Amino acid sequence: MTPLESTLAAVAPADEQAMTAARELQDRLTKPAGSLGALEELSVRLAGLAGVCPPPLPEPAAIAVFAGDHGVHATGVTPWPQEVTAQMVANFVAGGAVVNALARQMGASIMVVDVGVGIPLHGGDTLLDANIRRGTRNLAVEPAMTQAEAEAALEVGISVAAALVEGGAKCLVTGDMGIANTTPAAALIAAFTGATPAAVTGRGTGIDDDTYARKVDVVTQALDLHRPDPAQPLATLAAVGGLEHAALAGFILGAAARRVPVVVDGVIAASAALVAAAFAPDAVAAMVAGHRSAEPGATVALDHLGLTPLLDLGMRLGEGSGAVLALPIVSGAVRVLREVSTFDTAGVTEK
Repeated sequence: MTPLESTLAAVAPADEQAMTAARELQDRLTKPAGSLGALEELSVRLAGLAGVCPPPLPEPAAIAVFAGDHGVHATGVTPWPQEVTAQMVANFVAGGAVVNALARQMGASIMVVDVGVGIPLHGGDTLLDANIRRGTRNLAVEPAMTQAEAEAALEVGISVAAALVEGGAKCLVTGDMGIANTTPAAALIAAFTGATPAAVTGRGTGIDDDTYARKVDVVTQALDLHRPDPAQPLATLAAVGGLEHAALAGFILGAAARRVPVVVDGVIAASAALVAAAFAPDAVAAMVAGHRSAEPGATVALDHLGLTPLLDLGMRLGEGSGAVLALPIVSGAVRVLREVSTFDTAGVTEK
Protein backbone atom coordinates (compact mmCIF):
# COMPACT_ATOMS: atom_id res chain seq x y z
CA MET A 1 0.00 0.00 0.00
CA THR A 2 1.01 3.61 -0.51
CA PRO A 3 1.52 5.82 2.56
CA LEU A 4 -1.84 7.43 1.85
CA GLU A 5 -3.61 4.09 1.55
CA SER A 6 -2.08 2.72 4.75
CA THR A 7 -2.98 5.90 6.63
CA LEU A 8 -6.58 5.78 5.44
CA ALA A 9 -6.78 2.12 6.47
CA ALA A 10 -5.65 3.07 10.00
CA VAL A 11 -8.32 5.72 10.55
CA ALA A 12 -11.01 4.22 12.77
CA PRO A 13 -14.25 5.42 14.40
CA ALA A 14 -14.34 6.91 17.87
CA ASP A 15 -14.53 4.32 20.65
CA GLU A 16 -18.14 4.38 21.85
CA GLN A 17 -17.37 2.48 25.06
CA ALA A 18 -14.74 5.04 26.08
CA MET A 19 -17.14 7.88 25.26
CA THR A 20 -19.87 6.32 27.41
CA ALA A 21 -17.40 5.92 30.26
CA ALA A 22 -16.38 9.57 29.94
CA ARG A 23 -20.00 10.76 30.06
CA GLU A 24 -20.68 8.63 33.12
CA LEU A 25 -17.52 9.92 34.82
CA GLN A 26 -18.49 13.54 34.08
CA ASP A 27 -21.80 12.91 35.85
CA ARG A 28 -19.98 11.62 38.98
CA LEU A 29 -17.50 14.50 39.29
CA THR A 30 -17.94 17.08 42.06
CA LYS A 31 -19.91 19.59 40.03
CA PRO A 32 -23.45 19.91 38.71
CA ALA A 33 -23.97 17.71 35.66
CA GLY A 34 -23.40 19.67 32.47
CA SER A 35 -21.97 22.68 34.27
CA LEU A 36 -18.77 22.70 32.19
CA GLY A 37 -20.71 22.99 28.94
CA ALA A 38 -18.68 22.36 25.81
CA LEU A 39 -15.68 21.30 27.89
CA GLU A 40 -17.53 18.14 28.87
CA GLU A 41 -18.36 17.12 25.32
CA LEU A 42 -14.77 17.83 24.29
CA SER A 43 -13.54 15.49 27.01
CA VAL A 44 -15.92 12.81 25.77
CA ARG A 45 -14.67 13.19 22.19
CA LEU A 46 -11.04 12.99 23.33
CA ALA A 47 -11.79 9.82 25.27
CA GLY A 48 -13.42 8.33 22.18
CA LEU A 49 -10.38 9.23 20.10
CA ALA A 50 -7.91 7.71 22.57
CA GLY A 51 -10.09 4.68 23.21
CA VAL A 52 -9.69 5.02 26.96
CA CYS A 53 -11.22 7.01 29.79
CA PRO A 54 -9.72 9.22 30.99
CA PRO A 55 -7.71 10.02 27.87
CA PRO A 56 -4.01 10.92 28.04
CA LEU A 57 -3.07 14.57 28.49
CA PRO A 58 -2.66 16.25 25.08
CA GLU A 59 0.74 17.63 26.02
CA PRO A 60 3.22 18.51 24.64
CA ALA A 61 1.74 20.06 21.50
CA ALA A 62 3.52 20.46 18.18
CA ILE A 63 2.60 22.96 15.46
CA ALA A 64 3.36 22.28 11.81
CA VAL A 65 3.25 25.33 9.52
CA PHE A 66 2.95 24.21 5.89
CA ALA A 67 3.91 26.82 3.29
CA GLY A 68 3.22 27.09 -0.42
CA ASP A 69 2.67 29.52 -3.27
CA HIS A 70 -0.18 29.74 -5.77
CA GLY A 71 -0.46 30.32 -9.48
CA VAL A 72 -3.85 31.98 -8.93
CA HIS A 73 -1.90 34.92 -7.51
CA ALA A 74 -1.54 36.07 -11.13
CA THR A 75 -5.27 36.87 -11.28
CA GLY A 76 -4.93 39.70 -8.76
CA VAL A 77 -6.83 38.15 -5.85
CA THR A 78 -4.48 39.76 -3.32
CA PRO A 79 -2.36 42.92 -3.22
CA TRP A 80 0.46 41.14 -1.36
CA PRO A 81 3.48 40.17 -3.48
CA GLN A 82 4.16 36.46 -3.74
CA GLU A 83 7.67 36.71 -2.30
CA VAL A 84 6.11 37.45 1.10
CA THR A 85 5.49 33.69 1.48
CA ALA A 86 9.22 32.96 1.53
CA GLN A 87 9.91 36.01 3.68
CA MET A 88 7.37 34.89 6.26
CA VAL A 89 8.81 31.38 6.29
CA ALA A 90 12.15 32.95 7.20
CA ASN A 91 10.35 34.89 9.93
CA PHE A 92 8.86 31.68 11.33
CA VAL A 93 12.27 30.02 11.34
CA ALA A 94 13.75 33.06 13.10
CA GLY A 95 10.97 32.95 15.71
CA GLY A 96 9.54 36.37 14.95
CA ALA A 97 5.98 35.65 13.80
CA VAL A 98 2.78 35.80 15.83
CA VAL A 99 2.51 32.02 15.98
CA ASN A 100 6.06 31.84 17.38
CA ALA A 101 5.17 34.20 20.21
CA LEU A 102 1.97 32.33 21.01
CA ALA A 103 3.70 28.96 20.79
CA ARG A 104 6.26 30.11 23.33
CA GLN A 105 3.41 31.18 25.60
CA MET A 106 1.79 27.75 25.31
CA GLY A 107 4.98 25.69 25.41
CA ALA A 108 4.39 24.26 21.93
CA SER A 109 7.08 23.43 19.38
CA ILE A 110 6.99 24.60 15.74
CA MET A 111 8.08 22.86 12.56
CA VAL A 112 7.95 24.85 9.32
CA VAL A 113 7.49 22.80 6.15
CA ASP A 114 8.20 24.12 2.65
CA VAL A 115 5.83 22.02 0.58
CA GLY A 116 5.43 24.44 -2.31
CA VAL A 117 7.14 27.81 -1.82
CA GLY A 118 8.08 29.49 -5.08
CA ILE A 119 11.49 30.74 -3.94
CA PRO A 120 14.13 28.21 -2.79
CA LEU A 121 14.68 28.53 0.94
CA HIS A 122 17.76 28.12 3.08
CA GLY A 123 17.61 25.68 5.96
CA GLY A 124 17.28 26.01 9.68
CA ASP A 125 16.73 23.67 12.57
CA THR A 126 12.96 24.08 12.34
CA LEU A 127 12.61 24.16 8.53
CA LEU A 128 11.86 21.02 6.56
CA ASP A 129 12.45 21.12 2.79
CA ALA A 130 9.70 18.95 1.31
CA ASN A 131 9.01 21.07 -1.77
CA ILE A 132 6.85 19.28 -4.33
CA ARG A 133 6.92 22.08 -6.91
CA ARG A 134 7.57 25.83 -6.87
CA GLY A 135 3.98 26.87 -6.37
CA THR A 136 0.80 25.55 -7.94
CA ARG A 137 -0.53 26.34 -11.39
CA ASN A 138 -3.31 28.87 -11.88
CA LEU A 139 -6.49 27.05 -10.86
CA ALA A 140 -8.58 29.56 -12.80
CA VAL A 141 -7.24 28.24 -16.12
CA GLU A 142 -5.94 24.71 -15.42
CA PRO A 143 -5.70 22.19 -12.56
CA ALA A 144 -3.58 23.59 -9.75
CA MET A 145 -1.72 20.28 -9.40
CA THR A 146 -1.54 16.91 -11.00
CA GLN A 147 -3.07 14.17 -8.89
CA ALA A 148 0.42 12.76 -8.35
CA GLU A 149 1.58 16.12 -6.98
CA ALA A 150 -1.46 16.38 -4.71
CA GLU A 151 -0.87 12.87 -3.39
CA ALA A 152 2.79 13.65 -2.79
CA ALA A 153 1.81 16.71 -0.76
CA LEU A 154 -0.70 14.66 1.22
CA GLU A 155 2.07 12.23 2.04
CA VAL A 156 4.33 15.07 3.21
CA GLY A 157 1.67 15.94 5.77
CA ILE A 158 1.28 12.30 6.79
CA SER A 159 5.04 11.93 7.30
CA VAL A 160 5.27 15.15 9.33
CA ALA A 161 2.45 14.00 11.61
CA ALA A 162 4.19 10.65 12.08
CA ALA A 163 7.53 12.29 12.89
CA LEU A 164 6.03 14.67 15.43
CA VAL A 165 4.05 11.93 17.19
CA GLU A 166 7.05 9.60 17.21
CA GLY A 167 9.03 12.52 18.67
CA GLY A 168 6.67 12.71 21.63
CA ALA A 169 3.88 15.10 20.58
CA LYS A 170 0.53 14.24 22.15
CA CYS A 171 -1.41 16.93 20.27
CA LEU A 172 -0.88 18.39 16.80
CA VAL A 173 -1.76 21.90 15.61
CA THR A 174 -2.30 23.00 12.01
CA GLY A 175 -0.48 26.04 10.65
CA ASP A 176 -0.20 27.53 7.16
CA MET A 177 1.45 30.22 5.11
CA GLY A 178 0.86 31.11 1.48
CA ILE A 179 0.04 34.38 -0.21
CA ALA A 180 -3.29 33.96 -2.09
CA ASN A 181 -4.10 30.71 -0.27
CA THR A 182 -7.58 31.78 0.82
CA THR A 183 -8.69 31.58 -2.82
CA PRO A 184 -8.09 27.83 -3.20
CA ALA A 185 -9.47 27.39 0.33
CA ALA A 186 -12.73 29.02 -0.77
CA ALA A 187 -12.85 26.82 -3.88
CA LEU A 188 -12.31 23.67 -1.81
CA ILE A 189 -14.96 24.65 0.72
CA ALA A 190 -17.49 25.40 -2.01
CA ALA A 191 -16.66 22.12 -3.75
CA PHE A 192 -17.03 19.94 -0.65
CA THR A 193 -20.02 21.70 0.97
CA GLY A 194 -22.02 22.84 -2.05
CA ALA A 195 -22.04 26.43 -0.76
CA THR A 196 -21.84 29.28 -3.26
CA PRO A 197 -18.51 31.00 -3.93
CA ALA A 198 -19.88 34.25 -2.49
CA ALA A 199 -20.83 32.49 0.75
CA VAL A 200 -17.37 31.05 1.36
CA THR A 201 -15.03 33.69 -0.07
CA GLY A 202 -13.66 36.20 2.40
CA ARG A 203 -11.34 39.17 2.30
CA GLY A 204 -8.23 37.28 3.35
CA THR A 205 -5.47 39.71 4.21
CA GLY A 206 -7.88 42.65 3.92
CA ILE A 207 -8.72 43.39 0.28
CA ASP A 208 -10.83 46.19 -1.17
CA ASP A 209 -14.25 45.74 -2.78
CA ASP A 210 -12.96 45.45 -6.34
CA THR A 211 -10.38 42.83 -5.41
CA TYR A 212 -12.98 40.91 -3.40
CA ALA A 213 -15.37 40.85 -6.40
CA ARG A 214 -12.51 39.60 -8.57
CA LYS A 215 -11.74 36.90 -6.02
CA VAL A 216 -15.34 35.65 -6.01
CA ASP A 217 -15.29 35.62 -9.80
CA VAL A 218 -12.04 33.61 -9.84
CA VAL A 219 -13.45 31.00 -7.45
CA THR A 220 -16.62 30.80 -9.55
CA GLN A 221 -14.58 30.48 -12.75
CA ALA A 222 -12.45 27.68 -11.25
CA LEU A 223 -15.49 25.70 -10.11
CA ASP A 224 -17.20 26.14 -13.48
CA LEU A 225 -14.04 25.06 -15.29
CA HIS A 226 -13.18 21.97 -13.24
CA ARG A 227 -16.62 20.83 -12.02
CA PRO A 228 -15.01 19.15 -8.98
CA ASP A 229 -16.75 16.07 -7.60
CA PRO A 230 -16.60 15.90 -3.78
CA ALA A 231 -16.82 12.12 -4.04
CA GLN A 232 -13.40 12.26 -5.73
CA PRO A 233 -11.31 14.06 -3.10
CA LEU A 234 -7.92 13.61 -4.74
CA ALA A 235 -9.12 14.95 -8.08
CA THR A 236 -10.90 17.85 -6.39
CA LEU A 237 -7.84 18.71 -4.32
CA ALA A 238 -5.61 18.62 -7.39
CA ALA A 239 -7.95 20.79 -9.44
CA VAL A 240 -8.61 23.67 -7.04
CA GLY A 241 -6.44 23.16 -3.95
CA GLY A 242 -2.97 24.20 -2.88
CA LEU A 243 0.12 22.29 -1.86
CA GLU A 244 -0.17 23.44 1.75
CA HIS A 245 -3.87 22.55 1.77
CA ALA A 246 -2.97 19.04 0.61
CA ALA A 247 -0.20 18.69 3.17
CA LEU A 248 -2.53 19.87 5.93
CA ALA A 249 -5.12 17.30 4.88
CA GLY A 250 -2.44 14.61 5.11
CA PHE A 251 -1.33 15.98 8.48
CA ILE A 252 -4.88 15.70 9.80
CA LEU A 253 -5.23 12.18 8.43
CA GLY A 254 -1.90 11.25 10.00
CA ALA A 255 -3.09 12.49 13.38
CA ALA A 256 -6.35 10.56 13.06
CA ALA A 257 -4.53 7.37 12.09
CA ARG A 258 -2.45 7.66 15.26
CA ARG A 259 -5.46 8.64 17.39
CA VAL A 260 -3.86 11.94 18.40
CA PRO A 261 -5.99 15.10 18.54
CA VAL A 262 -5.31 17.73 15.90
CA VAL A 263 -6.39 21.31 16.59
CA VAL A 264 -7.65 22.91 13.38
CA ASP A 265 -6.87 26.58 12.85
CA GLY A 266 -8.62 28.91 10.39
CA VAL A 267 -10.05 28.80 6.89
CA ILE A 268 -7.04 27.12 5.24
CA ALA A 269 -7.01 24.33 7.81
CA ALA A 270 -10.80 24.04 7.72
CA SER A 271 -10.71 23.52 3.96
CA ALA A 272 -8.03 20.86 4.45
CA ALA A 273 -10.17 19.23 7.14
CA LEU A 274 -12.96 18.87 4.55
CA VAL A 275 -10.52 17.12 2.24
CA ALA A 276 -9.40 14.80 5.04
CA ALA A 277 -13.02 13.98 5.94
CA ALA A 278 -13.81 13.24 2.29
CA PHE A 279 -10.99 10.70 2.26
CA ALA A 280 -11.88 9.23 5.67
CA PRO A 281 -15.07 10.41 7.42
CA ASP A 282 -13.90 8.92 10.73
CA ALA A 283 -10.99 11.38 10.73
CA VAL A 284 -13.40 13.99 12.11
CA ALA A 285 -13.10 12.23 15.49
CA ALA A 286 -9.53 13.54 15.77
CA MET A 287 -10.38 17.13 14.84
CA VAL A 288 -10.78 19.91 17.39
CA ALA A 289 -11.89 23.28 16.00
CA GLY A 290 -9.56 25.72 17.73
CA HIS A 291 -11.34 28.94 16.85
CA ARG A 292 -13.88 30.54 14.55
CA SER A 293 -12.03 32.45 11.87
CA ALA A 294 -13.49 35.73 10.64
CA GLU A 295 -13.27 34.23 7.14
CA PRO A 296 -16.84 33.11 6.27
CA GLY A 297 -15.73 29.89 4.62
CA ALA A 298 -14.31 28.60 7.90
CA THR A 299 -17.72 28.59 9.58
CA VAL A 300 -19.31 26.91 6.55
CA ALA A 301 -16.63 24.20 6.65
CA LEU A 302 -16.84 23.63 10.42
CA ASP A 303 -20.63 23.45 10.28
CA HIS A 304 -20.37 20.86 7.51
CA LEU A 305 -18.00 18.82 9.67
CA GLY A 306 -20.18 19.19 12.77
CA LEU A 307 -17.41 20.92 14.72
CA THR A 308 -17.96 23.78 17.19
CA PRO A 309 -14.99 26.14 17.62
CA LEU A 310 -13.61 26.63 21.12
CA LEU A 311 -12.75 30.31 20.67
CA ASP A 312 -14.25 33.22 18.74
CA LEU A 313 -11.83 36.14 18.73
CA GLY A 314 -12.41 37.57 15.25
CA MET A 315 -8.98 36.32 14.13
CA ARG A 316 -8.04 35.71 10.49
CA LEU A 317 -4.25 35.55 10.54
CA GLY A 318 -3.62 31.89 9.85
CA GLU A 319 -0.20 30.48 10.81
CA GLY A 320 -1.91 28.34 13.47
CA SER A 321 -2.33 31.40 15.69
CA GLY A 322 -5.95 30.81 16.68
CA ALA A 323 -5.53 27.07 17.15
CA VAL A 324 -2.54 27.39 19.46
CA LEU A 325 -4.54 29.69 21.75
CA ALA A 326 -7.06 26.87 22.24
CA LEU A 327 -4.48 24.42 23.60
CA PRO A 328 -5.13 25.17 27.30
CA ILE A 329 -8.83 24.43 26.76
CA VAL A 330 -8.05 21.09 25.15
CA SER A 331 -5.74 20.19 28.04
CA GLY A 332 -8.26 21.47 30.57
CA ALA A 333 -10.97 19.19 29.22
CA VAL A 334 -8.74 16.18 29.85
CA ARG A 335 -7.47 17.37 33.25
CA VAL A 336 -11.03 17.57 34.52
CA LEU A 337 -11.55 13.88 33.78
CA ARG A 338 -8.17 12.90 35.17
CA GLU A 339 -7.94 15.06 38.29
CA VAL A 340 -11.35 16.10 39.61
CA SER A 341 -12.72 13.97 42.47
CA THR A 342 -16.01 12.11 42.25
CA PHE A 343 -18.75 12.66 44.82
CA ASP A 344 -17.90 9.32 46.39
CA THR A 345 -14.14 9.83 46.67
CA ALA A 346 -14.46 13.41 47.94
CA GLY A 347 -17.22 12.64 50.42
CA VAL A 348 -19.45 15.30 48.87
CA THR A 349 -23.21 14.83 49.10
CA GLU A 350 -25.03 14.73 45.80
CA LYS A 351 -28.30 16.55 45.32
